[in-house]
Amino acid sequence: MKFSNWLSLTALIASLFIAWTLKNVFIIIFAGIILAVALCTFTRKIKTTLSIPRGFALIIALISVLLILILSLIIVIPQFTKELQELIIQLPNSAKALVAISDKYINNLSEFLYGQDGKDILRQNLFQNTIEILPDGVSLANGITDSLNRILNIAGNLGLGIVQVIFVFSISLMISVNPNAYKESFILLVPSFYRRRARDIIYKCGEALSSWMVGVLISSSFVAILAGICLYALGIKLVFANALLAGILNIIPNIGPTISTIFPMSVALLDAPWKSIAVLGLYIIIQNIESYLITPSIMQYQVKLLPAITLTSQFIFTVIFGPIGLLLSLPLTVILKILIKEVIIHDILDKKSNPYLRDY
Repeated sequence: MKFSNWLSLTALIASLFIAWTLKNVFIIIFAGIILAVALCTFTRKIKTTLSIPRGFALIIALISVLLILILSLIIVIPQFTKELQELIIQLPNSAKALVAISDKYINNLSEFLYGQDGKDILRQNLFQNTIEILPDGVSLANGITDSLNRILNIAGNLGLGIVQVIFVFSISLMISVNPNAYKESFILLVPSFYRRRARDIIYKCGEALSSWMVGVLISSSFVAILAGICLYALGIKLVFANALLAGILNIIPNIGPTISTIFPMSVALLDAPWKSIAVLGLYIIIQNIESYLITPSIMQYQVKLLPAITLTSQFIFTVIFGPIGLLLSLPLTVILKILIKEVIIHDILDKKSNPYLRDY
């Protein structure tokens, strides 16, 4: 191998090592780009609807977002935080109730099969010990809070998190003011023969992200509203927190809806066991309506992702980037699918059929 080839290989390995080292920075920048795309989409809608210049539309969009944030801080977040704390307190009590109910039915079944003398004393003692081991709700909530406070105080994660949030919002705001300038600056890094094609790919990525965000906003709002109505009709406590959690966790495919079901079922179990089963059935119905009726109608132009690919991407991006990787796994997968389809398949494997690259 020639010296130039060794030098190129060394440069490639060094670049990959630097990229891996800065992976957390890249995922934060990607989060800022997603917010910028959302803000640009909102601005474009306002501009088209009101027929005004983009600068005025952007100001209206920023003011609207600011008002929504202020109202959330005043109305939504305090109520949600209060109910979420009560919800955390209820979880251990629900676990105890579940163990007690299981103990009762297993003993009844054992007595029915083997008679009065055939009760499973060992299993009964096991359940009793489990109930005694489980902590009460207040102790668990206080323990979680104290642990989080210690972690934040020792590692300084709170300050770092604030800096990261400010960084994300700053990037999204700067890109939203003049998105074309940033796009053209990026395209200059691409070889001249491929720049026209790169503009087309970036446009498709932007449209896919816009479609995904609009679809997620509508579907999550639908899930939250319908879950709130169903929980209220069943007389379940902490409706606001459970409904909002259902909407927020709906952003995470597969895993999110499953997690969101645990909280209302736990609260319902303390009231009446049949309500817990009813909550599970209603949430399954809501998710099926959202998956087979709402999502296909509002995301008909969105990039289609197979369930196995979505689940695999969630696992991979969570391992690489942590919790933020799980949250951003779907938009990352959408972008990667477009890049693989357009660059690898169309421009490399099917190069002759691409009019942009036919002569190269």
